[in-house]
Amino acid sequence: MAADSTGTKGAYAAAGVDIAAGERAVDLMKRHVARTRRPEQVTDASGFAGLFRLDTAKYKDPVLATSTDGVGTKVMLARQMDRHDTIGVDLVAMVVDDLVVSGAEPLFMTDYIATGSVVPERIAEIVGGIAEGCHQAGCALIGGETAEHPGAMEADEYDLAGAGTGVVEGDAILGPDRVREGDVVIAMGSSGPHSNGYSLVRHIVDSAGLDLRAEVPELGGVLGEVLLTPTRVYAKDCVALTEAVEVHAYSHITGGGLAANLSRSLPEGLAAELDRSTWAPLPVFDYLADKGGVSRQDMEATFNMGVGMVAIVAATDAERALRVLAEREVPAWRLGTVKNGAGLATLKGEYRRA
Repeated sequence: MAADSTGTKGAYAAAGVDIAAGERAVDLMKRHVARTRRPEQVTDASGFAGLFRLDTAKYKDPVLATSTDGVGTKVMLARQMDRHDTIGVDLVAMVVDDLVVSGAEPLFMTDYIATGSVVPERIAEIVGGIAEGCHQAGCALIGGETAEHPGAMEADEYDLAGAGTGVVEGDAILGPDRVREGDVVIAMGSSGPHSNGYSLVRHIVDSAGLDLRAEVPELGGVLGEVLLTPTRVYAKDCVALTEAVEVHAYSHITGGGLAANLSRSLPEGLAAELDRSTWAPLPVFDYLADKGGVSRQDMEATFNMGVGMVAIVAATDAERALRVLAEREVPAWRLGTVKNGAGLATLKGEYRRA
């Protein structure tokens, strides 16, 4: 956080910016950030930039991959529940799980938090979640910025975004060009809606008059807590899977749903036929559909419906892929196959009942 350029802290405080709170927030977050350190990090005494040494001896043709994202309106639920320690995990997942789709190993992340008023403990909670996500992904949190925006945001309002960088060998980049007829589509289970569709979630909560703090037996917990379940971080699992079997492509299932996102990983002339009967959507999806009167078509076009990541693998490696994921405690199953077609993924059949 930048200091007052006039050198008059009192004037800046009168404008709504608390420099001391910003400095305390930095002190509180240091222990969280330290958890994510990787040996390739280089110390920058000034603190203006994060430095990271790329191990060029490890790669013949290193290609850097980058991704940036936020968590959307899920932060509004975090504010309503006054629960700020998991939203950072969502941020990391949205960034690093995009990186691994190319086959890249996530190396490091930076974050940006904008808030109406810096409350050091709250900022430290948010950054603690970001650090936890980076720890799960195996990447370093090498820098960030916290900006206080009085007047532009309410005192308890905040938003966050992040950017990540990874590396992949030039001849190992994954994507549609590797997909072949007969490949098997492997689903990896989600932890819930992840960080997508929360404008619809909030609309359902408001229009149906739902109490976020109410215990919902069919969901096994408090509604708001269930809706804040952090996004599953697949990065390490995807890296491990790519090392173990012949993966041709991944698809991170985010906004737009399963079919639309998987279609992006298919080449022209091939299609993926997915079988709904291979899994039962998590109870939270049935609950939202019922309370909001949302059609299956709209649910599938908005939410992941219980599938957060998809791998397209060689048919001969399908069983091995499932074993690798089971060993890593990632719920996974055969979702469908790749066939001749128009480059689209389609769903057929009826969902299994939970």
